[in-house]
Amino acid sequence: MAKVGILGSTGRMGEHLINNVLAEDGLELAVLHVFDELKVAVPDTVLITNSMQVFLENCDVVIDFSAPVATQDLLESALKNPTPLVIATTGFTPHQENLLTEASKEMPVLYSSNMSAGIALLKQLVEQVSATLKDFDIEIVEQHHRHKVDAPSGTALTLAEFAAKGRGKDLDDVRISGRDGQIGARTKDEIAVMALRGGDIVGRHTVGFYNDGEFLELNHTATSRETFSKGAIRAAGWITDQESGFYTINDCLGI
Repeated sequence: MAKVGILGSTGRMGEHLINNVLAEDGLELAVLHVFDELKVAVPDTVLITNSMQVFLENCDVVIDFSAPVATQDLLESALKNPTPLVIATTGFTPHQENLLTEASKEMPVLYSSNMSAGIALLKQLVEQVSATLKDFDIEIVEQHHRHKVDAPSGTALTLAEFAAKGRGKDLDDVRISGRDGQIGARTKDEIAVMALRGGDIVGRHTVGFYNDGEFLELNHTATSRETFSKGAIRAAGWITDQESGFYTINDCLGI
């Protein structure tokens, strides 16, 4: 039975992860890394610590829904104590992205900005439609709750990357994330990624392909955070049997 450690146990996803791991056959909730107060009751057998070294020494696999600075600490510590990692944190700096790559050379690392099966399939559909409907304008809109701190969402940026890939473009060369004032007509190649924030929206992503006389929109809506929690737990059970390398949720799902 694989022993699971959760980083980000006091965050918005923490309670879902804790309850779902406790209910999962084949996984044991072994250790929680806690920065502040843990508000969820856990069995006495679960170790609670704020030491990253102690945290890694007491688990077989890590699920990380935290913040970029915490993930950086995790990656730097894991390079000294390699442990399979499932990471869903978003908003990384280039340095933190490089740490992900370096860690994957020493241990299996599964990173996805969204752990849902629906988004995993949507990424592939976006690339296919982008490549097929070459004359269509691409606009991406994401909606999240008022508490989300990064924008656009990591999922929206991932979808934009697949859209750009379908056109043979580098996203950094074609992405815009806002329009205001007399900006002129839309350019042919640009991919817009817009963010809306409000209320308690769990997550909604729309990738639109627009042309004269017709348009196609691909939508994904998450109605519960359980979607992400259960996806990460499925990934944790899978990653423990993998060799060192960089994986995504698509690898876990076999799609």
